Amino acid sequence: MLSLKRSPSGFSVLLDGITVLSHSSEEPCAYMGHGNEHVDMYHGNFTIEDKLDERVGLADFHIDEADGAIRISLSRDPGYRLDLELADEGGRLVMKPSQFMAADRAGTSIGGSGAKSDSRPASNRFWFRLPAEPDESVFGGGEQFSYFNLRGRCFPLWTSEQGVGRNKRTRITWEADVADRAGGDYWWTFFPQPTFVSTRHYFLHVDCPAYAVFDFSNSRFHELEFWHLPERLVFGAGKTMLDLAKGVSDLLGRQPEPPDWTHDGIILGMQGGTDACERRLRRARAKGVPVAGIWAQDWEGINMTSFGQRLCWNWVWDPVRYPELPAAIERWRKEGVRFLGYANPYVAANKSLFNEAAAKGFLAKNAKGGDYLVDFGEFDAGIVDFTNPAAFEWYKTETRKNIVDLGLSGWMADFGEYLPTDAVLFDGTPAMLAHNPWPAMWARVCYEAVSEAGKLDDVVWFMRAGSTGSQRWCPSMWAGDQNVDWSEDDGLPSVITAALSLSVCGHGVHHSDIGGYTTLFGMKRTKELLLRWAELAAFTPMMRSHEGNRPGDNWQFDTDDDTLDAIARTSRLFVSLKPYRKAVLAENARDGVAAMRPLFFHYENDPESYAIKDQFLFGRDLLVAPVIVEGATSRFVHLPIGSPDEEWVHLWSGRRYMAGNHEVDAPLGEPPAFWRADSPWATLFAAIAASK
Repeated sequence: MLSLKRSPSGFSVLLDGITVLSHSSEEPCAYMGHGNEHVDMYHGNFTIEDKLDERVGLADFHIDEADGAIRISLSRDPGYRLDLELADEGGRLVMKPSQFMAADRAGTSIGGSGAKSDSRPASNRFWFRLPAEPDESVFGGGEQFSYFNLRGRCFPLWTSEQGVGRNKRTRITWEADVADRAGGDYWWTFFPQPTFVSTRHYFLHVDCPAYAVFDFSNSRFHELEFWHLPERLVFGAGKTMLDLAKGVSDLLGRQPEPPDWTHDGIILGMQGGTDACERRLRRARAKGVPVAGIWAQDWEGINMTSFGQRLCWNWVWDPVRYPELPAAIERWRKEGVRFLGYANPYVAANKSLFNEAAAKGFLAKNAKGGDYLVDFGEFDAGIVDFTNPAAFEWYKTETRKNIVDLGLSGWMADFGEYLPTDAVLFDGTPAMLAHNPWPAMWARVCYEAVSEAGKLDDVVWFMRAGSTGSQRWCPSMWAGDQNVDWSEDDGLPSVITAALSLSVCGHGVHHSDIGGYTTLFGMKRTKELLLRWAELAAFTPMMRSHEGNRPGDNWQFDTDDDTLDAIARTSRLFVSLKPYRKAVLAENARDGVAAMRPLFFHYENDPESYAIKDQFLFGRDLLVAPVIVEGATSRFVHLPIGSPDEEWVHLWSGRRYMAGNHEVDAPLGEPPAFWRADSPWATLFAAIAASK
């Protein structure tokens, strides 16, 4: 399905009749150049600047079609040449670029022409231009929180802290920038991925670990910038947008079905020790809350900082804070309640794991050969060097021994974004190239720890940071550290956008902290926010609460009896959807179709579906429109248009609605949700309304 069209001044490359590459001498499809970056990391927030020395369009071209292969040389004298090898691999177009160099660039002949180059260094900046159409939409870029349709904007792809507020026009972002350079911008993300899907019915994934920029701001072309030559660019085509989503997951891997116990209730975030967890569990269950698990991130001790309550960062059970924890874990498990903890890939200085890793030479180094200590905000930690096979094995073993073997049924596998770009790694990989892949390496540590314990079907870990490869090693993402507010860029609405963006990038299992996390600059979680967030969580793959970084400032699940009653009702809704949810997640594991889906996966002929980022389809048959505005008791809902007589049934009232736009009542406890009138799950959905 790969074809090449020539013209006197250029060529076009087509996949299934779709032009994915177009070149002419006036408008080259590739550029080369050289730049010198300056990278400053502060508490996981990165300032990245580039001093560009040169950028040259490769206007000249030569095409060689022989033995069924297409080879294109793009060049510009003197001394610039990029060779592209194009092949059809399993129905995909795979383009492998290589930089042609006769020897070194300093004063040697280039390409055998006898011409002499000057003393310019080898190119380390590469740009590819792809044809675009003015009305085209594009989605992807990994996990994006502000924008779902990426068209019209530029997206640097670099894993970092998400940022607080993430909108330079807001007071919260300004305060975070002033206080800790932490405000961020719309493109800051824990999980960048060089992948996008186009409404022209093709996808592109680029195998390149380096810093990249995907610029979709031009109406005529998309420009992709890389600070290292990509290994390959992979294009796939599909007849439908759903085909494209499956194609991406075919390429990158799929998540397994979550353990069965995760469907049996809410996982309650709580802290304070064994007795505190026991008391809060008893109170919740007495109020009828179906509890699937206790998630206690302080299982290994706490560390109080000006930011709030943090952890010891020494991933070993703290028997002083959690006395007799193994016995409690076993007792809770017999009652159908699992215990989950927390870990990350860094070890606090002068604690037991750090000391052992340092003694064995398992930590990343600084330029002077010492152990690299990263400032995580009032304490330092070392970086376990996953490029060292012995260090990888050691940390995997410690994770299994200290967490899985202790009896924990899961953990938050946090962080992964803090690899400094000046760190020195065991295998010699430049840290600029190891930084983006690092979260996937951390995910693999967790995967192998659980796999070797023989508990892949029973233990779940969830991560905020990711990269290409996370699909294979991480069974579930969570949206990270949202503000405890209603803001579009960093509050409750942003987690819907995040799930939808990942849905087109091959990661289909996603959830968020009920109530948000970041509690700073006067923000305090309200009862209404907590309950509206819980309503959303009932229609996601996992339902889990979080106390936040300042628990005393936030409304909690058990702050009053009325809240517990509301959480009980919402959690029972989650449990009642178990058969349907399991089928949805089985489909993701089998076919790579995300649980939380954009409307256009199934209604791409409805033009409004491409502009909606605050509604989603949960599986094929449920449409969810969470309430995301403070004080709202109704909301606008678009029911997508399929067949002319398609009807949707309101989950709570049983009232039938025709496809189109509606204003729907949404009192607390009844978020707008609809099921397809001809759904095979109609009996299950109707029973929910009958039992409310």
